[in-house]
Amino acid sequence: MDTELKRLMTPSISLLVLAALTPEEHEVEIIDENIQEISHYDNADLVGITCNVDTFERAKAHSIQFQNNGIPVILGGIFPSSSPEMAGQYADSVCIGDAEPLWQTILNDAKRGELKKEYKWHNGYPAAMIPRPKWEAIEKEKYLYTNVITTSRGCPFSCEFCYNSCKYMEKKYRRRPLDSIIGEIIALGTSQVLFVDDNFIGDKQWLQDFLIRIKPLRLTWHAAVSADIGNHLSILDSMKETGCKSLYIGFESINSDSLANVKKTQNLVHDYEKTIDSIHSRDMMINASMAFGFDCDYPDVFANSLEWLIRNRIETMTSHILTPYPGTKLYQRLANEGRIIDNNLNNYNTSKVVFATKNMTPEQLLNGYHKIYDDFYSVQNILKRRPKSNKQWVPYFLFNLGYRKYGKLTARIGTMGHMQLIGKLARKLSYGIG
Repeated sequence: MDTELKRLMTPSISLLVLAALTPEEHEVEIIDENIQEISHYDNADLVGITCNVDTFERAKAHSIQFQNNGIPVILGGIFPSSSPEMAGQYADSVCIGDAEPLWQTILNDAKRGELKKEYKWHNGYPAAMIPRPKWEAIEKEKYLYTNVITTSRGCPFSCEFCYNSCKYMEKKYRRRPLDSIIGEIIALGTSQVLFVDDNFIGDKQWLQDFLIRIKPLRLTWHAAVSADIGNHLSILDSMKETGCKSLYIGFESINSDSLANVKKTQNLVHDYEKTIDSIHSRDMMINASMAFGFDCDYPDVFANSLEWLIRNRIETMTSHILTPYPGTKLYQRLANEGRIIDNNLNNYNTSKVVFATKNMTPEQLLNGYHKIYDDFYSVQNILKRRPKSNKQWVPYFLFNLGYRKYGKLTARIGTMGHMQLIGKLARKLSYGIG
């Protein structure tokens, strides 16, 4: 399902943000182990490591090695923020949640040799503190895309399986100032932009103002939105007018009971097809996020979902096995029910079964997950799902064939130092832009 194209798609924006927040008196080196090996552990004054749950074991090993060489380590990122007690066992300090209001304090404490065990901001902070990532700190040509921007922090919703349900997470949804984002878009030097917010439509009025501002820029852009986007046709109109070409949507399931079971109340299955039609009629493609393994899922969920995806001509799909991330409400519920069957954090990557399912065996879930990927991206179904509008055919076939079906071949070319070149070529072929 995934290749080097996914691993080298984009760098860690969080580390680039920290680099931008770091005063000039300090020297910053960013090491991305996707790009280069960590070969030295003895020449830093402070090491910050960001990680997800499935990379925590690797982060832990590095942390211990740095500490053994007398270098203080602070862990941050989504997993240390959701499980700070566990992360804190293997580092001198843990940064919980967003680092923007904390980083200067962390640096000052580290300089004095007085790092605290935990750092967490309790009072909220203005999104104006979020800087433009320091792209100059990395070798951009090693990545598929560096034309990515975040305009917000947080999400208005708190689905049970999502990290937003963790007790440590900042619940307030915040948008950055318009001028700051416009300046960042211009600085990218490209007219194609990927907005990578958790939910691009979390503040509707802000978004309307933003779309008015970017119209003169003549962008081609993509974003992730919640499934209730179909209730806001005027926003969809503005999206089309300002150059939106595709939307990533967390449909997750076509079973209403499954969605209710994990408190994803914003998704209304009976509105799905109307929403899809509204998006397609505006010449936008859809990347559908689908999850399998809910308590209301039976073995036929894969065949039913595949039929629905093909019938609605969904252009691309990102599939997941439902995964109870530690710290989330889903994990707490399943742990209380004694249903966690795998405690190897490396397997918490949405492609492994780590809990006891209710209405199918773990083997049925895993095999069904693999099969729906195979079937969805078969050549026959790629042809069946092609967009009605031929304006989208080039990016559609490039993604389905070059990224998914034959992604290993494309990735092999990219890893020869041509990853960003592949991204630029895809942009040129798809939208005629550099």
